[in-house]
Amino acid sequence: MAFTINSTAFKEGGTIPKQYTCDSTDVSPPLSWEGAPTATKSFTLIMDDPDAPVGTFNHWILYDLPAETKALSEGMAKDPALPTGAKQGVTSFRRTGYGGPCPPKGPAHRYFFSLYALDIPSLGLGPKTSKEEVEEKIKGHILGKAVIMGRYGR
Repeated sequence: MAFTINSTAFKEGGTIPKQYTCDSTDVSPPLSWEGAPTATKSFTLIMDDPDAPVGTFNHWILYDLPAETKALSEGMAKDPALPTGAKQGVTSFRRTGYGGPCPPKGPAHRYFFSLYALDIPSLGLGPKTSKEEVEEKIKGHILGKAVIMGRYGR
């Protein structure tokens, strides 16, 4: 079975509904995955917009997700540390937790939710870490990667 990530809120390449954006309630969409490599000990999720005028804009950094995690519910807490032991980094919005699409007027932007299956249970980082630090720590530990991309424009 292939390692895949999906959402009941939008299809691959489809439009992300307004409720998951800064134009509405700005809650995180529900996500689920299957087919993670059997040796997976944790997951890291990074959501980016490569179409932002300032360069790639980071919308969500979630790491140290336990290996038994198979889904994220809609409206995840924005706390730096979560009850499961997972942690959230500081996004390009300069805050922790999910920050939904908020593009300038113009063509729709692409938003990539990249889920990494890792061979280590923890990155050994505290909460409020930068995307760059998280990416550096996952190097050499990635067993698999699953991606779903949604679009949003104004």
